[in-house]
Amino acid sequence: MRLNHYRIMWLFVIFDLPVLTKPERRRAARFRKYLIEDGFIMKQFSVYTRHCPSAEAANKHENWVKRLIPPEGHVSIFRITDKQFGEMVNFSAGSTAPQWDQPKQLELF
Repeated sequence: MRLNHYRIMWLFVIFDLPVLTKPERRRAARFRKYLIEDGFIMKQFSVYTRHCPSAEAANKHENWVKRLIPPEGHVSIFRITDKQFGEMVNFSAGSTAPQWDQPKQLELF
């Protein structure tokens, strides 16, 4: 199956973790570090996104994140297609900001 904008997925992880005590801050920082190590990019402080070339890859990364969720706080995981992601409009300081470039994908055949 050829890659297309409806098969390519963007995985989002949105969270609100407690940071009142030192152990809570450590767990929240560790969770962010794990996301970055897995290729997630910080869109906002508690919003991370990752490009996945297929739904199967998104499933793999989603399951990995589920195993790392700290015991307290709230975490939401969702995915959208590359086509939907391309329709996003970003604003920075009141004016539209350029859209992120899609990661380069090597396609053979």
